[in-house]
Amino acid sequence: MGVLGSDSVPTIRLVLERGLFVGLQLPKGARRVALAVMLGMSLLVLGACTQDDKDQVSNFAMPGNSPGTEQGAYIADLWKYAWIAALIVGAIVWGLIFFISWYYRRRSDDDIPVQTRYNLPLEIFYTIAPIFMVIVFFYWTVITQDKILEDDPNPDQTIEVVGQQWSWTFNHSYGDGDPGGPVVYTAGTASQIPTLVLPVGETIEFKLSSPDVIHSFWITGFLMKMDVIPGQTGEDRNSFQVNPLEEGTFRGKCAELCGVYHSRMLFDVEVVSQSEYDQYLEDLKAKGNYASEPLLGGADASTQAGLEESNEPEGGQE
Repeated sequence: MGVLGSDSVPTIRLVLERGLFVGLQLPKGARRVALAVMLGMSLLVLGACTQDDKDQVSNFAMPGNSPGTEQGAYIADLWKYAWIAALIVGAIVWGLIFFISWYYRRRSDDDIPVQTRYNLPLEIFYTIAPIFMVIVFFYWTVITQDKILEDDPNPDQTIEVVGQQWSWTFNHSYGDGDPGGPVVYTAGTASQIPTLVLPVGETIEFKLSSPDVIHSFWITGFLMKMDVIPGQTGEDRNSFQVNPLEEGTFRGKCAELCGVYHSRMLFDVEVVSQSEYDQYLEDLKAKGNYASEPLLGGADASTQAGLEESNEPEGGQE
């Protein structure tokens, strides 16, 4: 076996430094083919996106049909500008990391960059700057929260929403429109998804009740959800108001893990014209879905203390 001479050392170093990379290089024609294939696959993936997917991208991952209400617009703006601020901060941080890595790189085997153990001004800056950003985010979050929770003392419509294991009951005020008075209703079951119909351009108040466990009432396109707490009654119940901006279809669900069939707690939302909404209420009454007071739950619900003294199942059985 031969012994490598001193002249072989530069050759070995060259092979170690460059040989592997030379072996991975593709011919020019093959590189063009690979680029064309990658471009074609990218266009295929993008072409498979639905209009809703594209709308979600423009909404910074929010639902494509959002915001569906005046209140939801405030949430969408907060979300959008929070992302813009985060991307700006991220670009600055990434830029500084790459710049420092390149500018202060080791330029030769004998060159050792200056070793800095600390930089007091810089440490003060990156401690104060995040605190300042959190304060700004907190301020605008409180402003947004106050706007979306503003209540009109005289809403146009009041809907008493009941979340029960495992569906929803929607009580629409009928007649004089006073909460707790006559209602027309629609009730779902674990096997039947109910539909919540709302009039466009009206101020609608949701009053939330539960006869069993905590649920969370969420219309995704409205960008607003609120917990449905068992035992709350009257004006002590969680409630919020919305003003739908345009007619359309939305999706709703429970956003709180509420039991075995939590995933079945779905409902549809249709925003319609005032005349269509009035006709819808009359149709519910004609079908017999009328009660002298709001129903507390569907066929699978049992009344809990704080709503009624009786433990008999209520609502959805009439």
